[in-house]
Amino acid sequence: MLDGLKSAARRVGDDRQLRSLMLDCKRLLSERGEANSVAIARQLVARFAALPDDQQGGFFSRLSRDFSPDPQAVLSIAQAYAQDPSAENLIRLTHLAEPPRQELLRRINRTPGGTAQIVSMRRKLLARVGVQPELRALESDFLHLLSSWFNPGFLQMQKVDWGSPAQLLEQIIRHEAVHEIDGWDDLRRRLQPDRRCFAFFHPQLPDEPLIFVEVALLPEMPAAIAPLIDKQAKPLTPDQFKVAAFYSISNCQPGLRGVSLGNFLIKRVAEQLQRELPQLRRFCTLSPIPGFASWLQNDSELPTGLRRSTAERITESRKQLLATTGGDLGALANTSFLQSMSEPDQEALSRLCAVYLIHHATTPKGDAVARFHLDNGARLERLNSMGDLSRKGLKQSYGMMVNYLYDLQKIEASHEQFVNGEVAHSRAVAGLI
Repeated sequence: MLDGLKSAARRVGDDRQLRSLMLDCKRLLSERGEANSVAIARQLVARFAALPDDQQGGFFSRLSRDFSPDPQAVLSIAQAYAQDPSAENLIRLTHLAEPPRQELLRRINRTPGGTAQIVSMRRKLLARVGVQPELRALESDFLHLLSSWFNPGFLQMQKVDWGSPAQLLEQIIRHEAVHEIDGWDDLRRRLQPDRRCFAFFHPQLPDEPLIFVEVALLPEMPAAIAPLIDKQAKPLTPDQFKVAAFYSISNCQPGLRGVSLGNFLIKRVAEQLQRELPQLRRFCTLSPIPGFASWLQNDSELPTGLRRSTAERITESRKQLLATTGGDLGALANTSFLQSMSEPDQEALSRLCAVYLIHHATTPKGDAVARFHLDNGARLERLNSMGDLSRKGLKQSYGMMVNYLYDLQKIEASHEQFVNGEVAHSRAVAGLI
């Protein structure tokens, strides 16, 4: 009984905290609140951080429900604008259609540390949208504002090297999401003269990298990741630098998911490297294909519109792999098995990977990494069997990796091609199919 009373008392206390928080929101949006916004916003943020997780969900629900536009007011002015599309009516419609919570977030953003708090709030919101779809409009408001505040024109690109502050280097190790950094020796090798690391920063988060990219300077386009991240590898000399290969790009702020950062970072890095090292002739990636294994096992339907002979080759390739693996394609996630495969089996695996990237990348279910680079204006250049024999690479793509080529003179054309539903790709990749 005592436990029940304590639980009830706790719920009452939580409800009181949530009501106080919503009152803070209304005060911050009032005229008086605008004049005292810093103090009120600080109190609001502190109270939100103190809420238990379930009460934070309640806050988001209330924010979504109570701080939305008035439907009748929007309808009335929309009808007026339809009858008289004047500038005055458009301004009124735009003002009334904007959710009041957007102005609430703007006022929080004005306070010291407010930007970081909003990014943190969105991270928590994103964790709930999947199970609370009614929060999607609220999440859209966060994304809309953060996309403006984190416009690449406001961002600062910095080179990260061994002389960078220890706090920054620790964050690079912690946030590396593609190829894990195995301690300080590993990081030191990745920052040697034949390697580069660049990060984007925002003036309101000067000590927090938003996203960073790692680059290898090489004589030729790489086919495997292991040599690039081998911490015992001897650094190359500048006269050997012919190719800049982007081999890892990592987001550091989950609350900025969906805000375009990586595409601008890659292009800006390529332009800087071209100025610094005019001998560079090619800019490419060595990229994972994280969705390939899952697609091959579960969803490898034939694309529509193929020529009969092409469709037959693709079907035969799948049958061939099924026969080689005894009906268990999961066997491909084994280094010894891959290395023992015949050349025709390797060709069949590469053919199916080419189909996946060329014909499925433009769809919503296409490979996320492929969509990122192709939409960014890169060209699908080459597939590499056994390019990543790490546990992660075997599980996600049966060891396959891909090079995307960034031709700085053709980026816009390749991007336009992708937008129109086609993947720019080389003859070598086309020949696989």
